[in-house]
Amino acid sequence: MKENLKRLFTGCLTVPNLLSLIRIILIPIFGVLFYHDHVLAAVIVLAVSGLTDLFDGKIARRFNQVSELGKILDPVADKLTQMTIAVVLFLEFNKSTNPTMKWFKWVFLFFIAKELLMVLVGAVMIGIGLRPSAAVMWGKVATTAFYGVMILVIAFGPEVGALRAYFTLPDPVMIVLVIIAALLTFAALLSYVPNTVQQFKERKLKKQTKKED
Repeated sequence: MKENLKRLFTGCLTVPNLLSLIRIILIPIFGVLFYHDHVLAAVIVLAVSGLTDLFDGKIARRFNQVSELGKILDPVADKLTQMTIAVVLFLEFNKSTNPTMKWFKWVFLFFIAKELLMVLVGAVMIGIGLRPSAAVMWGKVATTAFYGVMILVIAFGPEVGALRAYFTLPDPVMIVLVIIAALLTFAALLSYVPNTVQQFKERKLKKQTKKED
């Protein structure tokens, strides 16, 4: 465990890791602003959060600031942010008097369940010395789509949009956009399975080999 922690925090003082920490700090700020009906400010905070997510990876690769902590911190920040967004929208649509919107709130539980599952699996893998799968193409596409769609919903969504006085997304359009984000999220979840299963198989094989020796 000590060796794993030492390896984890080696070279952790980087700009990308700072951006990931900022993204984590913005989570409660977003939640408080949204809860107190400062929705426009919450949209701005969410947009800033999305930009830090966009740039931290680019900076890490461009300036060779990839670290073991960053490989964990970045997805953790993503997952906590996405769970928070899904929770506040679930609660907001639950208050709706529109039957369609009230039913539609359950879609957001899928996003919450997916992120919780990945956090739990990731924690187990780190605990036994494995490395959670890095973001793959589907993961990056799903994250981008999620941020884009949720910003649109919070800004222009029916009943919740901060700017809906100027333009409101029609119910069917919002539903289709969120479902597309959910389908991409599901595809991203499936894309992590092969590498994760392979790592567990390799670990089991190594343990069996050691026992035989």
